[in-house]
Amino acid sequence: MNRDGHIRVLPLHVANKIAAGEVVERPASVVKELVENSIDAGAANIKISVSGGGRKLVSVSDDGSGMTRDDALLSLERQATSKILDVGDIENIDTLGFRGEALPSIASVSRSDMIWTRTSQQTKE
Repeated sequence: MNRDGHIRVLPLHVANKIAAGEVVERPASVVKELVENSIDAGAANIKISVSGGGRKLVSVSDDGSGMTRDDALLSLERQATSKILDVGDIENIDTLGFRGEALPSIASVSRSDMIWTRTSQQTKE
């Protein structure tokens, strides 16, 4: 602990782990967040695979609207979301999540891979 009384800004990687603790309490909360993203993406079919009680593997795949490659990369940044644009949108949220914390939080406390994503437009090509 800093005993000389000076306030300091935490390094980003430390702040991210603290923030992740609010979202990712245990493997079940990882499943919850990923399934909510699937539902928000309009998925009709969601497949969940878990190994070792979620400590070895949590995998969620779905038939939702998907993301472009650029959106997938951006989704790993904190507060990156497709669900709101400005503060006024917060009053009319009709999605399960909106803060843009789930994916970066999960990634900051785990070994994560986003294997594949595509949009419905890419599926038709």
